[in-house]
Parts: sequence; structure tokens; C-alpha cells
Amino acid sequence: MKMAQKKAISLFIAAAAVAGASNFALAADNIKIALAGPVTGPVAQYGDMQFIGAKMAIEQINKAGGVNGSQLEGVVFDDACDPKQAVAVANRIVNEEIQYVVGHLCSSSTQPASDIYEDEGILMVTAASTSPEITERGYELVFRTIGLDSLQGPTAGNYIVEQVKPKKVAVIHDKQQYGEGIATAVRDVLVEGGVAVPVFEGITAGDKDFSALIAKLRQEGVDFVYYGGYHPELGLILRQSSEQGLDVTFMGPEGVGNPDISAIAGEASEGLLVTLPKAFDQDPRNAELVAAFKAKNEDPSGPFVFPAYAAVQIIADGIKLAGENDTFEVAKALRSNEFDTPTGTLSFNEKGDLQDFNFVVYKWHADATKSALTE
Repeated sequence: MKMAQKKAISLFIAAAAVAGASNFALAADNIKIALAGPVTGPVAQYGDMQFIGAKMAIEQINKAGGVNGSQLEGVVFDDACDPKQAVAVANRIVNEEIQYVVGHLCSSSTQPASDIYEDEGILMVTAASTSPEITERGYELVFRTIGLDSLQGPTAGNYIVEQVKPKKVAVIHDKQQYGEGIATAVRDVLVEGGVAVPVFEGITAGDKDFSALIAKLRQEGVDFVYYGGYHPELGLILRQSSEQGLDVTFMGPEGVGNPDISAIAGEASEGLLVTLPKAFDQDPRNAELVAAFKAKNEDPSGPFVFPAYAAVQIIADGIKLAGENDTFEVAKALRSNEFDTPTGTLSFNEKGDLQDFNFVVYKWHADATKSALTE
């Protein structure tokens, strides 16, 4: 059943309750947007990136007069990047009659939640989920402001083939939709490029001891390792590899590009290769926005901060262009216009994916800074 058009309701971001939502009501006729992602759990740092980006967009849009006479209000929902919790969150969003969602963050959470949103007429924009499967189902109300693994994987794979030129590569993943998906994309590019991949296997998210994996990598004689997944596990793999004398270069996707990987791995994180969105905080055109983040003691450099800002902005702009608060009309406006955002000029294809997005290869340093190797 599709959700009927509802009276415009509200949006602004606040501190989230652990298992539910919290909101700061501004007025009865505000436009409400759910901000769904991990407030708790091992990748909550990425949720923070999404939330501060969305919060800033809401604040600045409201200061500029809001949307069609209404202010925005954000409601934060914690899914802990767990698919079951994401479904529960999606049902709560339906019950609270919220029409717009920025989120979810993990692809494995976004996909089942988006099934519910599409059925209920709720428009969702994810700023972080990169699995191509999310937008391959022909949904009208699903969009994203970040690139796909089908782009990020080849970016990493081609860099490995053309620049690193290893003899044997191990491709490891965390058996989850995001991690295994991007690992598969990288492996396919490597094989096509003539690079031997003697190891392609998964570890279990949450594992702490990777001695058996490291022994296998040494036995197979690999000289490069690609990891698809998130920073908690790779941080431990890096540290334990260093401790056990495995001296190879590692690479991972934006899910590992978190300062906490340096906190976990220490000096072993030096030289890690990472694919990330462009450093939008370094764009001179965003200097004023970066200053606004820093005035709040917030870090604008995280990979999901600016895409989350853009996600809120395109929802607001889409409502303005549609001239009404019907999510299907807003979706039509998103697909038929371009939007000038801090992440660039955005336009969407029929699937709801960006027409253009670039990932950059960075060299990670032990002090949690990074150096761009590509543009």
C-alpha cells in the first residue's frame, strides 16, 4: 500500500536515543526527515559523519527560510547498522508518518529498509550505501548521493593492476553485502588484468583473532591484500599482521577510512591504501561551510559528511521544485533536474544513482591523515 500524501511535517537533527528516535519539534507544519543510521555499534563513527552533515544542512536551510514556508526537522533513528534493527526502524518511520529519510548507512541495512519505504511511499536518500543492488530494483523513491561499488571496485582494482603491480593478491571480505560486494568487484578487475588471486575468502565481522588468516596469507606467498569491509576488523588484521611479521601492503574501501583504524592498528596503518570520495572539505568553494563545521567542533573531513549534507539539500530542493509534499512528485523533480551542492552538481539517472561520481585513491598514515594518490 502506498502512503497517501500527508500534511507537511518537520526536520532537524538531535541526539539520538539508543533504540529509538528523538526529535526537537519546531512547529506543527514542519517537514520531518528521518535520519537513520548507526548511533551505536562498531561503526557508529560513520553514523556520526552522516548525522553532522545532515544536521548542518538542516540548520542552514532553516536559517535561509526553510522550504516552501516550512522549517525542517530531523529525527534520528539508531539501526546500529544491523539489518533487523533497520527493518524495525523503517516500520517506526512509517508509523510516525515521516515521508523522507536520509539513510541508512550500511548497505545491508539500507536494502531491507528501502523495501518498506518504497511500499509505503517514503522517499529515501542514502549518503553512504554503495551496493549496486540497492538501486537495481527499479524503485521510484530510492536515491543516493554517493557512488557505487561498481565504480569504487574498478577504481581500486585498476590502481592495483596499473600502479602497484603485485604478483599475488589476497582478496578478503567480511561476508556482508557491502564488503563482499566490493571485494568481488575488485577481484574481477584483478583477474581480468592478469593478476593472480590465490585467496578469496571471508572472515566473520566481530572476530578478534586473525592468526589463521595471516598464516594462510604467508603460506600462499601473497604480496598484496585487498579487504572489503569496515575498519574494526581490518585494524586488527593490520596490527596482527605486523606483529606476526607479514609485511605486505593492504588496501580497502571507504568503510575502512576512519581515524579509528589508526587507533586500532597504530603504526601498522601507515601506508594502507584507501578509496574514498573526493575530500570535499578541501574544496575552496566549501571554505565557509567547513568553517561552520569547525565552529561547532565538528570534523568535516569524514567521507559521509558532505554526501549527507547533499542528501538533505536535494530533498529540500526537490520539494521546492515539486511545489508540493508528495514524495512521488518530489522523486520526479529529482530525476529531471540538476542540483548545485557542496559535493558538486548532482543529477540522477532513472535508478536514482548519480550520473557522475569519482572515488580517489589515498595513502593512509598512522596519524590518521591521508595523501591523495589519484584525482
